[in-house]
Amino acid sequence: MKKSIEALFDELIEQQEKKLLKYAATIVPNVTADDILQPNDYPELESHPFFRYEEGLLKGLHAAKMAVMAREKEER
Repeated sequence: MKKSIEALFDELIEQQEKKLLKYAATIVPNVTADDILQPNDYPELESHPFFRYEEGLLKGLHAAKMAVMAREKEER
C-alpha cells in the first residue's frame, strides 16, 4: 500500500511531537502538548538547547510538508 507524501509527513510530525513532549516532560513535569507550542512560558524549556533543537526539527518537518504540498498544488 503506497502512502501519500502528505501522510508520510503527518506520521513524521506526529512522531516528532511525541518525542518533543516526552523530552519536555523530563524538564518540566506535567507539561502538556499545548504547553510545548508556547515554550517561552517555561524558562526551563526556552533556554534548553536540546529541547530547542528537537523543536527546530519539528518546525522543519512542518515547513517541508508545506513546501511539498505547495509544489504539488502548482503542478496540478
